[in-house]
Amino acid sequence: MRRHLWFAFNSIVVLMVLLALWQIAVLWLKIPAYMLPGPLVVAKAVVSRFPALVKSLLLSTEAAALGLVSSIVVGVAVSLVFAQWQWLRRLVFPYTILLQTVPIVAIAPLIIMWAGPGVYSVALIAFIICLAPIIANTTQGLISVEENLIHLFLMHKATPAQILFKLRLPHALPNLFVGIRISAGIAVTGAIIGELFAGSSRVGEGGLGYSITYASAQLETDYLFALVFAATVLGFTFFFIGMFLEWYFLHNWHESSRSNVSE
Repeated sequence: MRRHLWFAFNSIVVLMVLLALWQIAVLWLKIPAYMLPGPLVVAKAVVSRFPALVKSLLLSTEAAALGLVSSIVVGVAVSLVFAQWQWLRRLVFPYTILLQTVPIVAIAPLIIMWAGPGVYSVALIAFIICLAPIIANTTQGLISVEENLIHLFLMHKATPAQILFKLRLPHALPNLFVGIRISAGIAVTGAIIGELFAGSSRVGEGGLGYSITYASAQLETDYLFALVFAATVLGFTFFFIGMFLEWYFLHNWHESSRSNVSE
């Protein structure tokens, strides 16, 4: 615990030094605020626009969380099916890669046209981006169980369902949390991309992506930086929630989490 606190303290110090260098560079080079505002100007924008900033942050959080949770539920269900039927996995699994390769910016307008503007369309875009890492990592964990353990279960006359839920699924939990940590960050990215096209049907009350578009069009660079800062905080929050859940479920029995605790 002391090492983690010391690491957090050092990280905060590094952040403060970087902010100080940023402020000094802006003042020394006399960069106009509309091109690159200093940290103090951005902080003033955060304070003066705090209610609107929080409203945008909450809307993006809702869409990103909805997309991420949906991708976890669907991804785990698909992975269980893939683990149970090898022929289906070989037939369909390669096509899940399309979810990662498809240009989401290109299909986002189609999703808006099909589902209409609003939080559900934004969440659907976040869901599409998050699904592939969940399926890939969870499936890998489910099918990488040692053959000896499977034979041991079969010797005790375990059913396929018992092998799946009592052996394969617990074995796949570390892989699942790797997928969740990857998807946690990109869920925010997916929500912001979705909001660039359909952040809200209520004018002036959109999420971070909608507000970024608005601030950019109005040349409100200081507020634009404040929105980017809020998006970064949201991404970190999702990531650390994933890390906490991984520690909570694994620290009592899995070596990866136990070794992190002992450090």
